[in-house]
Amino acid sequence: MTRGVVAYNFRGARPDSPFSPTSSGEAAVNDGYFAHAAALIEPGAAVGAGTRVWAFAHLLPGSVVGRECNICDNVLIEGGVRVGDRVTVKPGVQLWLGITLEDDVFVGPNATFTNDLFPRSKAYPEERPVTVVRRHASIGANATILAGTTIGTNAMIGAGAVVTRDIPPNAIVAGNPARIVGYVDARANAPLPRAVRTTVGDGLLRVRAARLLDMPVVSDLRGHLSFGEFDAHLPFPPRRYFIVYDVPTKEVRGEHAHRRLQQLMICVKGSLSVVLDDGESRDEVLLDRPNLALHVPPLIWTSQYRYSDDAVFLVLASDVYDAADYIRSYDEFLAALGGRG
Repeated sequence: MTRGVVAYNFRGARPDSPFSPTSSGEAAVNDGYFAHAAALIEPGAAVGAGTRVWAFAHLLPGSVVGRECNICDNVLIEGGVRVGDRVTVKPGVQLWLGITLEDDVFVGPNATFTNDLFPRSKAYPEERPVTVVRRHASIGANATILAGTTIGTNAMIGAGAVVTRDIPPNAIVAGNPARIVGYVDARANAPLPRAVRTTVGDGLLRVRAARLLDMPVVSDLRGHLSFGEFDAHLPFPPRRYFIVYDVPTKEVRGEHAHRRLQQLMICVKGSLSVVLDDGESRDEVLLDRPNLALHVPPLIWTSQYRYSDDAVFLVLASDVYDAADYIRSYDEFLAALGGRG
Protein backbone atom coordinates (compact mmCIF):
# COMPACT_ATOMS: atom_id res chain seq x y z
CA MET A 1 0.00 0.00 0.00
CA THR A 2 1.29 3.46 -0.85
CA ARG A 3 2.42 5.62 2.03
CA GLY A 4 -0.34 7.98 3.23
CA VAL A 5 -3.11 5.99 1.58
CA VAL A 6 -5.64 3.94 3.53
CA ALA A 7 -7.75 1.19 1.94
CA TYR A 8 -11.47 1.03 2.75
CA ASN A 9 -14.04 -1.64 1.96
CA PHE A 10 -17.63 -0.84 1.00
CA ARG A 11 -20.30 -3.39 1.90
CA GLY A 12 -23.30 -1.93 0.08
CA ALA A 13 -25.35 1.28 0.30
CA ARG A 14 -27.52 1.84 3.32
CA PRO A 15 -30.82 -0.11 3.01
CA ASP A 16 -33.01 2.97 2.62
CA SER A 17 -30.87 4.52 -0.15
CA PRO A 18 -32.43 4.71 -3.64
CA PHE A 19 -28.94 4.82 -5.12
CA SER A 20 -26.59 2.03 -6.13
CA PRO A 21 -22.83 2.10 -6.62
CA THR A 22 -23.12 0.47 -10.03
CA SER A 23 -24.38 1.98 -13.26
CA SER A 24 -26.61 -1.05 -13.77
CA GLY A 25 -28.40 -0.56 -10.45
CA GLU A 26 -27.11 -3.84 -8.97
CA ALA A 27 -26.94 -4.08 -5.18
CA ALA A 28 -23.45 -5.52 -5.45
CA VAL A 29 -20.71 -5.84 -2.82
CA ASN A 30 -17.72 -3.68 -3.73
CA ASP A 31 -14.30 -4.08 -2.10
CA GLY A 32 -11.01 -2.36 -2.60
CA TYR A 33 -11.51 1.34 -3.12
CA PHE A 34 -8.76 3.61 -1.84
CA ALA A 35 -8.93 6.76 0.23
CA HIS A 36 -6.17 9.11 1.30
CA ALA A 37 -5.67 9.34 5.04
CA ALA A 38 -6.95 12.95 4.90
CA ALA A 39 -10.13 12.07 2.97
CA LEU A 40 -13.43 12.04 4.88
CA ILE A 41 -15.89 9.36 3.78
CA GLU A 42 -18.82 9.42 6.15
CA PRO A 43 -20.86 6.33 7.11
CA GLY A 44 -23.63 5.82 4.57
CA ALA A 45 -21.56 7.06 1.63
CA ALA A 46 -21.13 4.41 -1.08
CA VAL A 47 -17.89 4.01 -3.04
CA GLY A 48 -17.32 1.46 -5.79
CA ALA A 49 -14.37 -0.85 -6.35
CA GLY A 50 -11.24 0.61 -7.86
CA THR A 51 -12.17 4.21 -7.04
CA ARG A 52 -9.58 6.56 -5.52
CA VAL A 53 -10.56 9.33 -3.14
CA TRP A 54 -7.78 11.84 -2.46
CA ALA A 55 -6.87 14.26 0.32
CA PHE A 56 -9.53 16.52 1.83
CA ALA A 57 -12.29 15.11 -0.33
CA HIS A 58 -15.53 14.86 1.65
CA LEU A 59 -18.31 12.37 0.82
CA LEU A 60 -21.50 12.91 2.82
CA PRO A 61 -23.97 10.21 3.89
CA GLY A 62 -26.20 9.12 1.00
CA SER A 63 -23.70 10.07 -1.72
CA VAL A 64 -22.87 7.36 -4.26
CA VAL A 65 -19.66 7.13 -6.26
CA GLY A 66 -19.29 4.32 -8.80
CA ARG A 67 -16.40 2.09 -9.81
CA GLU A 68 -12.94 3.17 -10.99
CA CYS A 69 -13.54 6.86 -10.36
CA ASN A 70 -10.90 9.46 -9.50
CA ILE A 71 -12.13 11.91 -6.86
CA CYS A 72 -9.38 14.49 -6.47
CA ASP A 73 -8.35 16.78 -3.60
CA ASN A 74 -10.85 19.20 -2.07
CA VAL A 75 -13.96 17.72 -3.68
CA LEU A 76 -17.28 17.85 -1.81
CA ILE A 77 -20.00 15.34 -2.72
CA GLU A 78 -23.31 15.97 -0.97
CA GLY A 79 -25.83 13.33 0.05
CA GLY A 80 -28.12 12.29 -2.81
CA VAL A 81 -25.51 12.92 -5.49
CA ARG A 82 -25.04 10.05 -7.95
CA VAL A 83 -21.65 9.61 -9.65
CA GLY A 84 -21.36 6.86 -12.25
CA ASP A 85 -18.44 4.63 -13.16
CA ARG A 86 -15.02 5.82 -14.41
CA VAL A 87 -15.78 9.46 -13.59
CA THR A 88 -12.99 11.97 -12.96
CA VAL A 89 -13.69 14.94 -10.68
CA LYS A 90 -10.72 17.31 -10.46
CA PRO A 91 -9.83 19.48 -7.41
CA GLY A 92 -12.09 22.25 -6.14
CA VAL A 93 -15.44 20.85 -7.36
CA GLN A 94 -18.61 20.69 -5.25
CA LEU A 95 -21.44 18.35 -6.22
CA TRP A 96 -24.73 19.29 -4.56
CA LEU A 97 -28.00 17.46 -3.98
CA GLY A 98 -29.84 17.05 -7.29
CA ILE A 99 -26.71 16.46 -9.42
CA THR A 100 -26.04 13.24 -11.34
CA LEU A 101 -22.87 12.47 -13.28
CA GLU A 102 -23.29 9.49 -15.58
CA ASP A 103 -20.52 7.09 -16.59
CA ASP A 104 -17.19 8.33 -18.03
CA VAL A 105 -17.81 12.02 -17.24
CA PHE A 106 -14.88 14.40 -16.76
CA VAL A 107 -15.23 17.48 -14.54
CA GLY A 108 -12.33 19.91 -14.70
CA PRO A 109 -10.75 21.81 -11.78
CA ASN A 110 -12.92 24.40 -10.02
CA ALA A 111 -15.94 23.77 -12.23
CA THR A 112 -18.98 25.13 -10.36
CA PHE A 113 -22.42 23.54 -10.11
CA THR A 114 -25.46 25.20 -8.54
CA ASN A 115 -28.66 23.63 -7.23
CA ASP A 116 -30.78 26.65 -6.29
CA LEU A 117 -32.00 29.16 -8.89
CA PHE A 118 -33.01 31.72 -6.21
CA PRO A 119 -30.62 31.19 -3.28
CA ARG A 120 -31.26 32.93 0.05
CA SER A 121 -29.47 32.37 3.32
CA LYS A 122 -31.38 29.91 5.53
CA ALA A 123 -34.18 29.65 2.95
CA TYR A 124 -34.32 26.24 1.32
CA PRO A 125 -36.40 25.22 -1.71
CA GLU A 126 -38.91 22.42 -1.33
CA GLU A 127 -37.34 20.61 -4.29
CA ARG A 128 -33.91 20.92 -5.84
CA PRO A 129 -33.61 21.27 -9.62
CA VAL A 130 -32.20 18.17 -11.28
CA THR A 131 -28.89 18.60 -13.10
CA VAL A 132 -27.66 15.69 -15.22
CA VAL A 133 -24.32 15.33 -16.99
CA ARG A 134 -24.79 12.53 -19.49
CA ARG A 135 -22.23 9.85 -20.26
CA HIS A 136 -18.86 10.74 -21.81
CA ALA A 137 -19.44 14.49 -21.41
CA SER A 138 -16.53 16.73 -20.37
CA ILE A 139 -16.67 19.99 -18.42
CA GLY A 140 -13.68 22.33 -18.62
CA ALA A 141 -11.93 24.16 -15.81
CA ASN A 142 -13.86 26.99 -14.11
CA ALA A 143 -17.04 26.34 -16.09
CA THR A 144 -20.32 27.19 -14.34
CA ILE A 145 -23.35 24.90 -14.72
CA LEU A 146 -26.72 26.45 -13.85
CA ALA A 147 -29.10 24.29 -11.82
CA GLY A 148 -31.66 22.27 -13.75
CA THR A 149 -29.66 21.85 -16.95
CA THR A 150 -28.78 18.67 -18.83
CA ILE A 151 -25.38 18.27 -20.47
CA GLY A 152 -25.90 15.93 -23.43
CA THR A 153 -24.03 12.71 -24.17
CA ASN A 154 -20.43 13.29 -25.33
CA ALA A 155 -20.78 17.08 -25.11
CA MET A 156 -17.73 19.27 -24.46
CA ILE A 157 -18.00 22.35 -22.21
CA GLY A 158 -15.15 24.81 -22.74
CA ALA A 159 -13.09 26.25 -19.90
CA GLY A 160 -14.85 29.16 -18.22
CA ALA A 161 -18.13 28.62 -20.07
CA VAL A 162 -21.36 29.58 -18.30
CA VAL A 163 -24.05 27.01 -19.12
CA THR A 164 -27.54 28.46 -18.69
CA ARG A 165 -29.57 25.97 -20.76
CA ASP A 166 -29.47 22.35 -21.89
CA ILE A 167 -26.55 21.33 -24.11
CA PRO A 168 -27.32 18.94 -27.01
CA PRO A 169 -25.45 15.64 -27.41
CA ASN A 170 -21.98 15.97 -29.00
CA ALA A 171 -22.08 19.78 -28.94
CA ILE A 172 -18.98 21.88 -28.16
CA VAL A 173 -19.86 25.07 -26.27
CA ALA A 174 -17.87 28.06 -25.05
CA GLY A 175 -18.39 31.57 -23.75
CA ASN A 176 -20.74 33.43 -21.38
CA PRO A 177 -23.49 32.49 -21.89
CA ALA A 178 -22.33 29.27 -23.50
CA ARG A 179 -22.93 29.02 -27.24
CA ILE A 180 -22.42 26.10 -29.59
CA VAL A 181 -19.18 26.54 -31.53
CA GLY A 182 -18.94 23.07 -33.08
CA TYR A 183 -19.70 19.38 -32.73
CA VAL A 184 -17.37 16.63 -31.54
CA ASP A 185 -15.79 14.69 -34.44
CA ALA A 186 -17.88 16.49 -37.05
CA ARG A 187 -15.83 16.87 -40.20
CA ALA A 188 -16.55 20.05 -42.15
CA ASN A 189 -17.21 19.43 -45.83
CA ALA A 190 -14.80 20.75 -48.42
CA PRO A 191 -16.12 23.22 -51.02
CA LEU A 192 -18.34 21.30 -53.40
CA PRO A 193 -17.07 21.13 -56.99
CA ARG A 194 -19.36 22.68 -59.57
CA ALA A 195 -19.88 19.32 -61.24
CA VAL A 196 -23.06 17.54 -60.25
CA ARG A 197 -22.56 15.10 -57.36
CA THR A 198 -25.53 12.77 -56.91
CA THR A 199 -24.13 9.36 -56.04
CA VAL A 200 -23.59 7.75 -52.66
CA GLY A 201 -19.94 7.23 -51.75
CA ASP A 202 -18.54 10.18 -53.65
CA GLY A 203 -16.16 10.89 -50.76
CA LEU A 204 -17.72 14.18 -49.74
CA LEU A 205 -19.62 12.91 -46.70
CA ARG A 206 -18.90 10.16 -44.19
CA VAL A 207 -22.49 9.90 -42.94
CA ARG A 208 -24.18 6.96 -44.63
CA ALA A 209 -26.52 7.67 -47.56
CA ALA A 210 -26.46 11.47 -47.13
CA ARG A 211 -25.65 13.35 -50.34
CA LEU A 212 -24.67 16.83 -51.44
CA LEU A 213 -26.31 17.82 -54.72
CA ASP A 214 -25.20 20.62 -57.01
CA MET A 215 -28.50 21.78 -58.51
CA PRO A 216 -28.73 23.21 -62.05
CA VAL A 217 -28.34 26.97 -62.57
CA VAL A 218 -29.41 29.06 -65.54
CA SER A 219 -27.76 32.48 -65.72
CA ASP A 220 -28.11 35.48 -68.02
CA LEU A 221 -28.09 39.26 -67.78
CA ARG A 222 -31.34 39.16 -65.81
CA GLY A 223 -29.83 37.08 -62.98
CA HIS A 224 -29.67 33.45 -61.92
CA LEU A 225 -32.30 30.71 -61.72
CA SER A 226 -31.81 27.38 -59.95
CA PHE A 227 -34.32 24.55 -60.30
CA GLY A 228 -34.90 20.86 -59.66
CA GLU A 229 -37.14 18.24 -61.25
CA PHE A 230 -38.14 14.92 -59.76
CA ASP A 231 -36.20 11.95 -61.18
CA ALA A 232 -33.73 14.22 -62.93
CA HIS A 233 -32.55 16.18 -59.86
CA LEU A 234 -34.77 15.66 -56.81
CA PRO A 235 -34.25 12.37 -54.91
CA PHE A 236 -37.96 12.07 -53.99
CA PRO A 237 -41.29 13.70 -54.87
CA PRO A 238 -41.91 16.41 -52.24
CA ARG A 239 -45.22 16.41 -50.38
CA ARG A 240 -44.46 19.33 -48.06
CA TYR A 241 -42.06 22.23 -47.63
CA PHE A 242 -41.22 24.60 -44.83
CA ILE A 243 -39.03 27.68 -44.59
CA VAL A 244 -37.01 28.92 -41.60
CA TYR A 245 -36.02 32.60 -41.66
CA ASP A 246 -35.48 35.63 -39.42
CA VAL A 247 -33.71 33.42 -36.89
CA PRO A 248 -32.93 35.90 -34.08
CA THR A 249 -29.80 34.13 -32.78
CA LYS A 250 -27.22 31.60 -33.85
CA GLU A 251 -28.75 29.01 -31.53
CA VAL A 252 -29.07 25.40 -32.62
CA ARG A 253 -32.27 24.20 -34.29
CA GLY A 254 -33.39 20.76 -35.37
CA GLU A 255 -31.85 18.24 -32.95
CA HIS A 256 -33.96 15.30 -34.09
CA ALA A 257 -34.16 12.46 -36.57
CA HIS A 258 -36.99 10.93 -38.62
CA ARG A 259 -38.01 7.30 -38.83
CA ARG A 260 -39.19 7.36 -42.48
CA LEU A 261 -39.09 10.94 -43.74
CA GLN A 262 -36.56 12.14 -46.32
CA GLN A 263 -35.57 15.80 -46.55
CA LEU A 264 -33.84 18.04 -49.08
CA MET A 265 -32.28 21.11 -47.45
CA ILE A 266 -31.32 24.31 -49.29
CA CYS A 267 -30.23 27.66 -47.89
CA VAL A 268 -31.69 29.95 -50.54
CA LYS A 269 -30.16 33.07 -48.97
CA GLY A 270 -27.32 33.63 -46.53
CA SER A 271 -25.70 30.61 -44.89
CA LEU A 272 -26.01 28.06 -42.10
CA SER A 273 -24.33 24.84 -41.00
CA VAL A 274 -26.02 21.44 -40.82
CA VAL A 275 -24.55 18.67 -38.65
CA LEU A 276 -25.34 15.09 -39.70
CA ASP A 277 -24.93 12.10 -37.37
CA ASP A 278 -25.60 8.47 -38.30
CA GLY A 279 -24.53 7.03 -34.94
CA GLU A 280 -21.04 6.24 -36.24
CA SER A 281 -19.84 9.32 -38.12
CA ARG A 282 -20.58 13.05 -38.16
CA ASP A 283 -20.32 15.65 -40.90
CA GLU A 284 -20.79 19.39 -40.76
CA VAL A 285 -22.08 20.84 -44.03
CA LEU A 286 -22.00 24.54 -44.85
CA LEU A 287 -25.01 25.51 -46.98
CA ASP A 288 -24.14 28.89 -48.45
CA ARG A 289 -25.63 29.09 -51.96
CA PRO A 290 -29.12 28.46 -53.35
CA ASN A 291 -28.06 25.73 -55.78
CA LEU A 292 -26.38 23.56 -53.15
CA ALA A 293 -28.78 20.95 -51.72
CA LEU A 294 -28.34 18.39 -48.96
CA HIS A 295 -30.31 15.14 -49.15
CA VAL A 296 -30.96 13.68 -45.68
CA PRO A 297 -32.37 10.12 -45.61
CA PRO A 298 -34.29 8.62 -42.65
CA LEU A 299 -32.55 7.80 -39.35
CA ILE A 300 -29.99 10.59 -39.57
CA TRP A 301 -29.75 12.94 -36.57
CA THR A 302 -29.58 16.54 -37.81
CA SER A 303 -28.89 19.90 -36.21
CA GLN A 304 -28.69 23.35 -37.77
CA TYR A 305 -26.76 26.27 -36.33
CA ARG A 306 -24.54 29.23 -37.27
CA TYR A 307 -27.39 30.95 -39.11
CA SER A 308 -26.33 34.17 -40.79
CA ASP A 309 -28.56 37.16 -40.06
CA ASP A 310 -30.12 36.96 -43.51
CA ALA A 311 -30.43 33.17 -43.76
CA VAL A 312 -33.51 31.71 -45.49
CA PHE A 313 -33.61 27.93 -45.07
CA LEU A 314 -35.88 25.84 -47.35
CA VAL A 315 -36.65 22.17 -46.59
CA LEU A 316 -38.54 19.85 -48.95
CA ALA A 317 -40.05 16.80 -47.22
CA SER A 318 -41.13 13.44 -48.64
CA ASP A 319 -44.36 13.34 -46.60
CA VAL A 320 -46.79 15.49 -44.68
CA TYR A 321 -46.16 16.34 -41.03
CA ASP A 322 -46.42 13.37 -38.65
CA ALA A 323 -45.39 13.90 -35.02
CA ALA A 324 -44.93 10.15 -34.55
CA ASP A 325 -42.20 10.12 -37.19
CA TYR A 326 -39.92 12.37 -35.09
CA ILE A 327 -37.19 10.98 -32.83
CA ARG A 328 -36.33 13.78 -30.40
CA SER A 329 -34.16 11.87 -27.91
CA TYR A 330 -30.60 11.04 -28.91
CA ASP A 331 -30.68 7.86 -26.84
CA GLU A 332 -33.89 6.81 -28.59
CA PHE A 333 -32.19 7.56 -31.91
CA LEU A 334 -29.28 5.26 -31.06
CA ALA A 335 -31.73 2.59 -29.94
CA ALA A 336 -33.58 2.89 -33.27
CA LEU A 337 -30.28 2.20 -35.01
CA GLY A 338 -30.02 -1.07 -33.12
CA GLY A 339 -27.34 0.09 -30.69
CA ARG A 340 -24.94 1.31 -33.37
CA GLY A 341 -22.96 4.40 -32.30
